[in-house]
Amino acid sequence: MISVVVPVKNEETGIAKTLDNCLNLPVNEVIIVLNGCTDNSHEIIKNHPLLKKFEILLFTQPLGIDIPRAVGAAYAYSKNCSGVLFLDGDMQGNISSQLEELITAVTQEDVDMALTDCYPYLSTRTGIANTVLEYREKLNKTLGLIKELGAANPCHGPHAVSRRALETIPWRAFAIPPLSLAMAVENQLKVKIATSIPHNMLLSPLRNDDHSIYIAETIIGDCLEAICHIKGLPPSREDNGIYYLGYHPERKFGVLEEFVRGLGLLY
Repeated sequence: MISVVVPVKNEETGIAKTLDNCLNLPVNEVIIVLNGCTDNSHEIIKNHPLLKKFEILLFTQPLGIDIPRAVGAAYAYSKNCSGVLFLDGDMQGNISSQLEELITAVTQEDVDMALTDCYPYLSTRTGIANTVLEYREKLNKTLGLIKELGAANPCHGPHAVSRRALETIPWRAFAIPPLSLAMAVENQLKVKIATSIPHNMLLSPLRNDDHSIYIAETIIGDCLEAICHIKGLPPSREDNGIYYLGYHPERKFGVLEEFVRGLGLLY
């Protein structure tokens, strides 16, 4: 039984399109984690044709970025899922065929972490996007997988994990996606790019410049933490005297731990 985990925070304008991608997928349930929504996302979800397959986890207070992903994964695991497909609530593009490729990788190809290449045709990179990709590539070089993965990382694009990965990677790491990748490789799990979706095909809505900067700093800091882990160093988000915090301080790890323990799982 594959579960889809969909974190949602104020996505009323596009959540129906996102969920449409799940209509014909070979999955048993769609776990929607409502992350402090203040709009009509919940009402729109309750009117979707897939409602009978939905499990809605409602959090009235924001959990912070990526914490809902870990919450959904732990919940799916507690219900004996065979794997999890992660699909962010703002990915409105028509990507159902690529999602199916990710599911196939973890159900039929013995892959433990199936990633999406969101830059398959990349030629030029500028500005902060270039910096983020450099740190993602730096992590993959540290893991010895730069040729296989390029800049691919679970922080960007839909991806899927096997039950073996859920059993192996700590729940906290699923809330720091690059760290989950590092731990998968550390534990000799099979990681593979299973599909490609050019970034613009995800159709995630544009945010303001401040949000873009905070997201970039979050990803860079996450990659730095992952590199520290692989090198056996204390976790750090600092590089060359710059601390890359981004949205990291807003992550409610305490809520995640309480939720996981409430399911009867080890944190």
